[in-house]
Amino acid sequence: MSQLKKGAVLSYITIFLTNIVGLLLTPFIIRSLGQSEYGLYILLGSFVGYISLLDFGLSNTIVRFVAKYRANNDTTGEKNFLGTVLIIYVLISFLVVVLGAIGYFNLDYIFEQSLTPEELKKSKILMMLFIFNMTISLPGGTFAGICSGYEEFIFPRVVNIIRYIVRSLVVLTVLLYGGKSIAIVVVDTILNIFIILINMYYVLVVMKVKIGFTSFNKQLVRKIFSYSVWIFVFAMIGQLFWKSGQMILGITISTEAVAVFAVGIVLSGYFGAFAGAINSVFLPRATFMVEKDTDRKELTAFFIKVGRILTFLLMYIWAGFILFGQHFINLWVGADYEDSYFITVIIMTAYILPLVQNFANSLIEATGRFKFKAKVYFITISLGIILGALLSPYYGYWAIAWSYSVFWVLSQIIMNWYFDKTLNLDIIYFFKQTFGKLLIVLITAMTIGYFINSMLGNTWIYFFIKALLFSFVYIGLVYLFVLNEYEKNLFFKLKK
Repeated sequence: MSQLKKGAVLSYITIFLTNIVGLLLTPFIIRSLGQSEYGLYILLGSFVGYISLLDFGLSNTIVRFVAKYRANNDTTGEKNFLGTVLIIYVLISFLVVVLGAIGYFNLDYIFEQSLTPEELKKSKILMMLFIFNMTISLPGGTFAGICSGYEEFIFPRVVNIIRYIVRSLVVLTVLLYGGKSIAIVVVDTILNIFIILINMYYVLVVMKVKIGFTSFNKQLVRKIFSYSVWIFVFAMIGQLFWKSGQMILGITISTEAVAVFAVGIVLSGYFGAFAGAINSVFLPRATFMVEKDTDRKELTAFFIKVGRILTFLLMYIWAGFILFGQHFINLWVGADYEDSYFITVIIMTAYILPLVQNFANSLIEATGRFKFKAKVYFITISLGIILGALLSPYYGYWAIAWSYSVFWVLSQIIMNWYFDKTLNLDIIYFFKQTFGKLLIVLITAMTIGYFINSMLGNTWIYFFIKALLFSFVYIGLVYLFVLNEYEKNLFFKLKK
């Protein structure tokens, strides 16, 4: 089995563990911390998340440049590039500390209207821990990026699986013994240090990758930032999309509103993780295809191959959540979070097309054409955030969810035009091949699922029975009427 396929399989194992353990652990965390402290924990994580933007897109840049150096067999260039990136990261870490200190000394002013004195005191401790975590995580991510650039997916993903299991067990133990949000962040920080050291050992000792700073090359630095700056802009947009809503609610409403909105964001994040498992392994492959001047027909064929698999999976999750999600949330975190169901549905629906077409984003990164996408998303998402912020005092999290999602969809419509005209992808053919037959099957499966849902009760046992029956219906119809021979073999013959 290839590194690419093993990497995808291990990513799905990671996602399965993340989702299952997360679904089990999250309500326990909420109950252990209480709605208010859980909201505070999410709020501070969102606040510090903005500082992570100081990565400036270098993590993705590492993957792309390392893959390019490998494609051209330029080991000397790769060595100097990695050394240059590490020096840049040291400077960035210093900047993180400076900005973190500024944020720390202004927390009272920023949150004085929405946080209690006790919450403000706790928020300062959380802030220091989050900043330290960020300081080591940014340069530490270099080694994971090198692995991806070399298409070495197995080791990092196995490490992440072990890390997640250990983290879950330790957090559970800490909470059982009375630990709170501060203890959770301490656990995450310690695990981060271990993971960085392990990845460093693997890259330098096992893979024998050479990192050295032979000379200061202005042209190289210019190339790095001319590419990464637009990755940075898009990363900033991503942070704004996922984090700003919680920040706005924390400032204008309350930590309780943050908690309700955060549950919707968490579930939407699980949804996106399914696509990320496949997409994360394709940037190096996209770079190789671009370097070899692959034609429109072959690029479109590969785009469709990835897109179809993602569509089958994502539409299954989306349909299942629409049918049974409200039942699930009531059982999972309680009736106080009922609105989280509708928030999740709104965001998931807007998120489908960008996730399905993520290979096109890998091509954009591989060709260095991220500028147009960054501009489009920056304008549209900024407008969504401004509208959401203006309306949130009147409509709360509904204003955030709807305004963000509408502008997210608008940006993807514009990008589809760009994919066709500039990336040389046949978008009309893509839609026919991915959504054509599947839509009929989806409508049929959801109709049957509606009757299944109406006939059974609202306990955990009935929930699992409903989900299982719907899974049989959906998977069976997709297998019979939608999957081609390659896709059928993909699920049952992993050695290819």
